[in-house]
Amino acid sequence: MAFKTLKTKRAAVTLEELSAAVDRRRQVVSEVAVPRNSGQRRTASKRALLKAIEQAGGKW
Repeated sequence: MAFKTLKTKRAAVTLEELSAAVDRRRQVVSEVAVPRNSGQRRTASKRALLKAIEQAGGKW
């Protein structure tokens, strides 16, 4: 346990339980289309970083 003095009223959730709960919620809601950030307010350094990632074959 991370905190020896922490006392919770419910049991800890395992990653497997969390994954199953997220999967159930996704099935109910179906796929949610989240629009990508337009990137109009990015700094020059951020644009350079994203360009370098793309040139290296990465996908951000």
